[in-house]
Amino acid sequence: MKDSHSNASQASANGHESVPVSSHFSCYYQAEIYGKSKVVKAPWQSFGLAVFAGAFIALAFVFYLTVTTGAGDSAWGLVRLVGGIAFSLGLILVVICGGELFTSSVLSSVAWAQKQVTTSELLKCWTRVYLGNFVGAMLMVGLIMAAGLYELDGGNWGLNALKVAQHKLHHTWIQAFSLGILCNMLVCLGIWMTFASRESLTKAILLILPVAMFVSSGFEHSIANLFMVPFGITIQAVASPEFFASLGVTQEQFADLTVANFIFKNLIPVTLGNIVGGGVIVGLGYWWIEQGQIALPDPQKSHQPHFFASPLHTEKVKKSQESK
Repeated sequence: MKDSHSNASQASANGHESVPVSSHFSCYYQAEIYGKSKVVKAPWQSFGLAVFAGAFIALAFVFYLTVTTGAGDSAWGLVRLVGGIAFSLGLILVVICGGELFTSSVLSSVAWAQKQVTTSELLKCWTRVYLGNFVGAMLMVGLIMAAGLYELDGGNWGLNALKVAQHKLHHTWIQAFSLGILCNMLVCLGIWMTFASRESLTKAILLILPVAMFVSSGFEHSIANLFMVPFGITIQAVASPEFFASLGVTQEQFADLTVANFIFKNLIPVTLGNIVGGGVIVGLGYWWIEQGQIALPDPQKSHQPHFFASPLHTEKVKKSQESK
């Protein structure tokens, strides 16, 4: 809102009439720029930033596991809320520090719908970002296993990780797909809200509640799962028999933590759901709504700030100018 008003004020100071810019229209315009920038970025740069984003999301899951371990008889919802707030660190790091996250990169569907990028360019972008996120997640699995974090709190930290990872494999296909849709609607709406501000602190605050909601409600995030489930699989395969015995569980209780189960029961449906939730419902949904809007003159030709206005609003401005 601040940015929109400053643009309008500057235009008036330069002697030009200007229609006030609503945050709705400016956010959509920012989404176009955001989506195109993802696709046209140099492949090596995109991949490198994707590795960072995968690592950031993994670190956020480590934070989640830490704050939810040993909750005991604490209120279920409050424990998950605290875990969700902790997990929001991941998306905050991606937005503020810079990173290419697959689940937010699907918003490039807006630029694709506007024919600013081709289908081939879009799919290549999504693929390299997904692979980069995977590499970042795997690097963190290795580091966290080497650090022995799963032995924290007498092994309860690792047991928490095993249970979280195993739970993700117990959804039906349609459940995993639906949870993926719900998750990325919130992720992309959180990203969309950040388009309304230039302030880093404001962006960070805006991201907390959408992320806290999807995490506390158990929605499914494909890139988070690229860390969490392989991490659980690794603990199940590497931890000593003494580790399981000390916790009163057996290694066989987590035998369903396999790569095949992860890919076919979770990763595929969740990834597809994330694409539908963020790329189709949020991205293409807003693009479809914007087709009823018209663009005011090109700022480079008219020397006025570029923004979008609805036909009804434009007509009101014309009548107001005529009455003068």
